[in-house]
Amino acid sequence: MHWAQTITVIGCHAEGEVGRVITGGVLPPPGDTLFEKKRYLERDADGLRKFLLYEPRGGAFVHANLVVPPTRPEADAGFIIMEATDYPPMSGSNSICVATVLLETGMIPMKEPETRLTLETPGGLVDVVATCRNGRCERVMVENVASFVAVLDGSVEVPGLGKIAVDIAYGGAFFAIVDSAALGFSLSADEARELVEVGERIKAEVVAKYPVEHPENTEINTVTFTQFAAPVEICSEGVKLGRNAVVISPGKIDRSPCGTGTSARLALLCARGQIGVNEPFNSISPIGSEFKCKILGETLVGETAAIRPQISGRAWITGIHQYGLDPTDPFPEGYTLSDTWYRALP
Repeated sequence: MHWAQTITVIGCHAEGEVGRVITGGVLPPPGDTLFEKKRYLERDADGLRKFLLYEPRGGAFVHANLVVPPTRPEADAGFIIMEATDYPPMSGSNSICVATVLLETGMIPMKEPETRLTLETPGGLVDVVATCRNGRCERVMVENVASFVAVLDGSVEVPGLGKIAVDIAYGGAFFAIVDSAALGFSLSADEARELVEVGERIKAEVVAKYPVEHPENTEINTVTFTQFAAPVEICSEGVKLGRNAVVISPGKIDRSPCGTGTSARLALLCARGQIGVNEPFNSISPIGSEFKCKILGETLVGETAAIRPQISGRAWITGIHQYGLDPTDPFPEGYTLSDTWYRALP
């Protein structure tokens, strides 16, 4: 066997959402900040993402995270998130996967019963508290980047749906948030295909109508995801909960409750006076997995009112893999087909 490239990856999922972690075989990309390193991969070295995420090595359900040395002294490690069509500035489920892999493989020493660390993402620093016992992470709490509402009470005309209400909020990426009940969805697992089809149509119209821009980083400037949000309920323990389904382009449903999506939703609920600081909120995915969340406090992003969201969930390592590239392989950057990818990607 002769491979032109060998990459070591730890398989992991957080509450059902796959977030593989690259631990060997890839040198850190150039750049003075994590955001610059992310942009280098996007513009000049996107073959790595395609190699690992596209078929035959990946699939529509796969995300990957490249662990890199941090560029800020207060951080313990950095990571860059790679998804099917995007490099999002931050991801909640992926941050839980990365923290779990770093600690359970010994890349960062684990302390029981609790390990505290700071991770650097392209979107900023996130503080992590991992509950640890017998060598594994039982739960990971992440204080996400500051989250805020960009558009309140907007609307778009969507062909075949008519005029629908939409809000836009940032939770590590920009989300178009729509009322699932108003669109006839219960957010059950068997609606996944239809949610994808409708969600992509909604996003296209939102992107066309509403230019958005992060107040502190103008390169974060488009809506990336559609989030279907069910009405908030009160569970038997008296805690507020909300189901959601986040559509990730080119067309899959986040299997987890989506940490950045939940953060964006918490910012929206706070802006509407529907949830307060330190009030528990349980976010539920279409497969029934759960993030326990709350708002730690209020803050500002530039001059925009924002919140400090915290999400917590569980992750499990699923395997250790070495992916290789045979020099004669006709698909060094993989391929996609619309039978499983909803729409094929270039």
